[in-house]
Amino acid sequence: MLLGAALPLIDFFVVNVALPAIEHDLAAGPALLELVVGGYGVAYAVLLVLGGRVGDTLGRRRLFLIGMAAFGVTSLACGLAPDAWTLVAARVAQGAASALMLPQVLATVQATTEGPRRARAMSLYGATAGLSMVAGQILGGVLVAADLAGTGWRAVFLVNVPVVVLGLVLAVRSVPDTRSSRPAAVDVPGTLLLALSLVSLLLPLTEGRAAGWPSWTWISLAVFPVAAVAFCVVERRADRAGRVPLVPPSLLRLESLRRGLALLLPFSVGFSGFMFVLAVTLQQGLRLGPVAAGLALVPMALAFFGASLAGPRLVARFGSRVVTAGGLLQAAGIGLLLLTLRYGWPDVGLAALAPGVAVAGLGQGLQLPVLMRLMLSDVPADRAGVGSGVMITAQQSSLALGVATLGSLFLALVPTAGTRGAVSATLLVQLGLIALTTLLSLRLPRMR
Repeated sequence: MLLGAALPLIDFFVVNVALPAIEHDLAAGPALLELVVGGYGVAYAVLLVLGGRVGDTLGRRRLFLIGMAAFGVTSLACGLAPDAWTLVAARVAQGAASALMLPQVLATVQATTEGPRRARAMSLYGATAGLSMVAGQILGGVLVAADLAGTGWRAVFLVNVPVVVLGLVLAVRSVPDTRSSRPAAVDVPGTLLLALSLVSLLLPLTEGRAAGWPSWTWISLAVFPVAAVAFCVVERRADRAGRVPLVPPSLLRLESLRRGLALLLPFSVGFSGFMFVLAVTLQQGLRLGPVAAGLALVPMALAFFGASLAGPRLVARFGSRVVTAGGLLQAAGIGLLLLTLRYGWPDVGLAALAPGVAVAGLGQGLQLPVLMRLMLSDVPADRAGVGSGVMITAQQSSLALGVATLGSLFLALVPTAGTRGAVSATLLVQLGLIALTTLLSLRLPRMR
């Protein structure tokens, strides 16, 4: 199950390091490169809640196997793509496959574990989620530089195929079959309006800068608030009429989920924006190769993993204040990294970067796994798929939003302020987001 949780997140970030090679090989312009990243993220985010609902109804094991097999096929299509538009189409399909697979992981954990076993499982899931986002860029750098059998950037997709085969063998042998005891029909109006809301927000923000902000981007952004309000109205009406909406309002009335979502949004925006900006800064600003750029993130990965494993013991003693402590540590790490880049430029080596990224990773590792466990702690088992779909949709949408907003801010500042000035300004914005998450963590329900 953790393998199924890792693959979609790794593939969201693995492309960051491979984009220069894709641009050169497929003659892809900036707008098409944005679609290679954004097409995956938008399809993934739009279909996550629906994937959770279908898994609750048809069986989570079945959807997990179908989603994983589809992920392998679409990864192969990405790796063999002859041109940029084929790659974009394959990436969109890959995002849809991820949306079928990933919600079943948390839903199965919720349905088959309880007490200390659930706490351990959620900590491992959170560790896997965080590590996957960091490891994606590390793995991407290694694979592109290794140029396995002359595959170049294609290796970042082709490597998924044997991993998927292994995952399918393990899943057939060991994943239990669970489903909701009260299966509900698919909420078609809610699904369409949620899709319209997410696409009208994420697509223009992802594509706007590279495309030069044409009129369709502004029209799309104007549609977003209308679609979002319509979605809320339709979901409330369905709930009052006795039907089961795509996102039941009763779920959002759960204090743990509602307050956790409010914190998850700025956390994920800051995290993904930071990862994108750091990848560009290391390669284009500090002139590090793809392998060195990946190695620069190893201290973050190790610190994140260690903090994630320590999370259950710390929560048992300090409760949800662990998330607050994580925010303070993350702020200290980003601040240290900001000073290192600002005053050590351009002679900043891996050793100088290590303390800042390690402390930031330690703080992130204390935040994300604990937050995920808290958000799903009160979700009933028969709504586990919907609950996990809502949480992951919020996370994935925010990850895409972070790349679109902080990434666009960084790239817009580079021509006038230079890479050092641009990364400094972006890290200051991220510090503001971290301050917000730290303040919001003080309102989280007590947790033991």
